[in-house]
Amino acid sequence: MPGQAELVLRRFGRRYAVLVRLLTLLPVCAIALLRVKPEHLVPTAVTIGVAAVWTCAYAWWLPRTSGTAPVVVDVVVLLGVCLSAYPTDAVDHKNVGWIRLLVTFACVTYQWHTSPRAGITAALVVDGAMLVVTTTGNAGGDVVISQAWVLVATALSRAAWLLVRRAAERADRMAADAARAERESSVAAAVRAEEREFAASLHDTAAATLLMVGSGQVREDSAWLAAQARRDLDRLRSGGTGGPRRTDLVRLLHAEVEAVHLDVELDVPERLALPSDVAAVFADATREALNNVRRHAGTSRASVRLGGDERRLTLDIADLGRGFSPDAVPATRRGLRESVHGRMHRIGGTATVRSTVGAGTVVRLEWRDGDE
Repeated sequence: MPGQAELVLRRFGRRYAVLVRLLTLLPVCAIALLRVKPEHLVPTAVTIGVAAVWTCAYAWWLPRTSGTAPVVVDVVVLLGVCLSAYPTDAVDHKNVGWIRLLVTFACVTYQWHTSPRAGITAALVVDGAMLVVTTTGNAGGDVVISQAWVLVATALSRAAWLLVRRAAERADRMAADAARAERESSVAAAVRAEEREFAASLHDTAAATLLMVGSGQVREDSAWLAAQARRDLDRLRSGGTGGPRRTDLVRLLHAEVEAVHLDVELDVPERLALPSDVAAVFADATREALNNVRRHAGTSRASVRLGGDERRLTLDIADLGRGFSPDAVPATRRGLRESVHGRMHRIGGTATVRSTVGAGTVVRLEWRDGDE
């Protein structure tokens, strides 16, 4: 199947073949009328009129079709024009030059929009007819030889067009390779993003719950543990897909606050519907920030404040715990890096962590609609 560059080249060939034929029509007609003998004016004028009308029709028809019908009709018309040299005595009166020009431009431009077989065959038929006319009319050796050179010009035109076409095919192959590489890169990026999200979800849910049990923060026989384990498994099974296009972020935040072992002051509006992926990221990042408060801050109190609207949003998770130095967090720790910063980056948002040892921590999540 032809590529985009080759299709453009085909349209270009037809368009410029028509342009050459139209631009040369008036000078060719003028040459014919200026050199005609008075006694042959009428038949010559009729022939010129037919050629001019057909050339205009050919110019209209050719760009509107991909077949060879216009070329076939053009060959027939030009054969008639060539044969008109006999009744008008064009060869004897040396007024055959305008016919030779029509034939030359036709043979050369055929090569820009036909297959090699069709273009060369059409040129051989038309120029062959002109050679017969000039030879049988005793036009002279120079005229016959110059007419034979039209075939050379035709071959050169075809060769040049083939080179241009091969360049177009090469451009199409390069474009196809680039598109394929881009698709493969997009697929690989999507797979990596899904893997990162799953790893972050595993870190935030099952791994965090097991850590609490292992560190003694929650007793193994705690009633909360069974409910939390079910929530963790549901979260991992769902994968965050298949839901509605828009989700109420406030509802998700209430669910996260109810699930965490903290006394959380929640300052949020009654409802805030957002694109589901954005709402899920804010809820997941909030869960991780609250889990960090519970695990590391040395306090049981935190606050969550949501401000903004569906176009621009800010959410602060704050505590007055022991604080820490963000620069001292090892690169191997996934909590802030993937579960908070990574998630916000994937939706086009930002996460800022402000903390000082002994003065608590504030995690600010910000997002702005990309269409704003």
